[in-house]
Amino acid sequence: MFFFKNNYQKSQSATKVKFRPPQEARKLAAKLLHSKGLEEERQELSDDLLDVLADCAQLDIVKLKISETNQYHKKKGGRVVYKRYGYYKPDTKYIYIQNRTAVRGQILAPKTFIDTLLHEWMHHYDSQKLGLNSIHTKGFYMRIKDLKKKLGLLDNV
Repeated sequence: MFFFKNNYQKSQSATKVKFRPPQEARKLAAKLLHSKGLEEERQELSDDLLDVLADCAQLDIVKLKISETNQYHKKKGGRVVYKRYGYYKPDTKYIYIQNRTAVRGQILAPKTFIDTLLHEWMHHYDSQKLGLNSIHTKGFYMRIKDLKKKLGLLDNV
């Protein structure tokens, strides 16, 4: 229990990423937001963006798979009650994102896709850079917001 408390407190207190992405990362993020959403295009742009982020943060490269399958989901009473957009596996440094909506199988909206990509990459950052068992704390979401701001994704908000 003591470890969890320390992990939680450390995650809560780290509210910013400790690097500034170069202009190249901002351009890649913008391209992702304006892409057609096909898996091949998103795979290439996302690989490039994550490589730049890893270099900036001085982290190992993360492996990424963009799948054309529908998001995993659970239904109860005919309604979707749970969706998984993607996941990160810290032991193999692997991110997996399903690029299709849960029920209709439509390509994910660009904002939803990049939000998922950065969310899963933040788990990688937490695990590798901060030495955390990455959990969803307020600090975790503040780090994502800081990264989005640095990538120019919050300029119009």
